[in-house]
Amino acid sequence: MSAVPTFATLLEGFFTRRLMSQLRASPHTIASYRDTFRLLLRFAQQRLRKAPSDLALGDVDAALVLAFLDEQEQRRGTSARTRNLRLTAIHSFFRYVAFESPLHAAQAQRVLAIPSKRFTRTLVNYLTRAEVDALLAAPDRSSWSGRRDHALILLAVQTGLRLSELTGLQREDLSMGTGSHVRVIGKGRKERCTPLSKATRAVLAAWLREPLKSAEQSLFPNAQGERLSSHGVHYLLAKHVATASSNCHSLATKRVTPHVLRHTTAMDLLQAGVEQSLIALWLGHESIETTQKYLDANLALKEQVLAKTTPPGAEAGRNRPGDKLLAFLSSL
Repeated sequence: MSAVPTFATLLEGFFTRRLMSQLRASPHTIASYRDTFRLLLRFAQQRLRKAPSDLALGDVDAALVLAFLDEQEQRRGTSARTRNLRLTAIHSFFRYVAFESPLHAAQAQRVLAIPSKRFTRTLVNYLTRAEVDALLAAPDRSSWSGRRDHALILLAVQTGLRLSELTGLQREDLSMGTGSHVRVIGKGRKERCTPLSKATRAVLAAWLREPLKSAEQSLFPNAQGERLSSHGVHYLLAKHVATASSNCHSLATKRVTPHVLRHTTAMDLLQAGVEQSLIALWLGHESIETTQKYLDANLALKEQVLAKTTPPGAEAGRNRPGDKLLAFLSSL
């Protein structure tokens, strides 16, 4: 009779066999799950006074998981969205546990029964054309770093690549001939090619002519020729947003992140009349429903729908009550 696997054995098998070998999960997914279990193990160590390697599977029960999630949210200020991401990683592990160790199936089911937390979905934040132009003009293109930053921001806005996809780009991922495009391996290890506009291709062609800082450097390296980190992209973006805000004051009121540039790409495509299914394909979304949030955020398209649905004989346009009390109620 085979021995019952320990918690440590199951966790190692979950990462090496399940995630890496069987599912071939992306490095981003593996890093996200790794961080979740680092936090969970530290929490368990403090609560149970046991070293992580000494934990029994029975120690990590539904009560402990719920306490961990509550601690993350209440004491560490974790958002409901991040809490749900942590829970997704834990659920994935316990589905593996239920298969590998049937004796613990009941415990696994109790953990799997922990529901995700509902939260209010805010409208996506994106940049207007004037804000994009101001941001692209901010880097000092007389310097190496300024030319790099300009090329990176332009590529991000035009293609809508994820941050991990941008920082992982190699020079060979660019095809600059006829039908120029950039090739990436996105979520779920799915390959996709995104076409480049004439302006983006010209900027990238000039960037490729820059002297190399290292023999095998990525497309957008740091000053030492190493891969630019996610933190580095956030830093350079914040720096150029601060500069651009002096000419485009609306930028000062927005929190601009690499993902906001991705949202901007989606909104540009939507406003250009591109179908929702094609936007999902462009961005590498798993489901077309993910793209629905851009429709929800696009007030201009909603105004067009309103104009088209004005009842016969009624005055076109939105109802604008003149009474102050009615105006107050309408603003709620």
